[in-house]
Amino acid sequence: MSTPQAGILQPLPPLARYLSFSLAPDSDVSAGLAALQAVVDGERTVAGIGLAPVSALGRKVAGLKPFPPLNGPGVELPSTPFALWLWLRGEDRGELLHRARHIEEALAPVFHLEESWDAFKHDGGRDLSGYEDGTENPTEEAAVEAAIATDGSSFVAVQRWIHDFRRLEAMQPEERDDCIGRRRSDNEELDDAPASAHVKRTAQESFTPEAFVLRRSLPWAEGREAGLMFVAFGHTVDAFQAQMRRMVGLEDGIVDALFRFTRPLSGSYFWCPPITDGKLDLSRLHD
Repeated sequence: MSTPQAGILQPLPPLARYLSFSLAPDSDVSAGLAALQAVVDGERTVAGIGLAPVSALGRKVAGLKPFPPLNGPGVELPSTPFALWLWLRGEDRGELLHRARHIEEALAPVFHLEESWDAFKHDGGRDLSGYEDGTENPTEEAAVEAAIATDGSSFVAVQRWIHDFRRLEAMQPEERDDCIGRRRSDNEELDDAPASAHVKRTAQESFTPEAFVLRRSLPWAEGREAGLMFVAFGHTVDAFQAQMRRMVGLEDGIVDALFRFTRPLSGSYFWCPPITDGKLDLSRLHD
């Protein structure tokens, strides 16, 4: 029996490392995927497979599509496709470092590591802006319904957002709260928030059909730069895509106020296979 990768539905870990890989030209993709099965347990290491290895095998995964670059008034969402994405979950940064090293060695030469980002849980689950992240996340059965397809697989949208803290801190507290649509002090939603407030732009029940996703985002920091590694799981990518289109103003011309102090640097979609008999079930790529 196939089950979802357990890490998708589990609470956020204290620490994480995200690895993004490209596919080496003319490589043995089947051998690379076999190596992947040996290093991914779906719980401490969650895997997402991009279009490149699927296409190289001459296969298709229904629902897996390119991440579309989107542009709105003064804002843009870049598309940065990768062949493979791994979410390493843990409690010790040194252990994550060594696990990442061993995974990189195991997947070479088929998969080449392009990016590695460390992330962490902050202030009980807040973004570095100080606002609670994922307040409207579905829970229990609703979370499974939102994130997991009937075969136990999932899709994940991954974006790395960079914050401009000087812009954020230059705002008055009420102005910041209006950008989010919640009070930072107590996380209460503002009844009179403007239409551009983030919570109004992304209210999941306001879409037709409803656009529920399961957010598993964590803050990241590297040197003087920092932001949010936005990670959203869904049984399709459609809900996430609907939210992004509205955020950049393509639905009604109103741009999400979030862009006043943060912007995405990347954007990718991946297919997260289910687990069967303790291993990634890649049968859809080899049938």
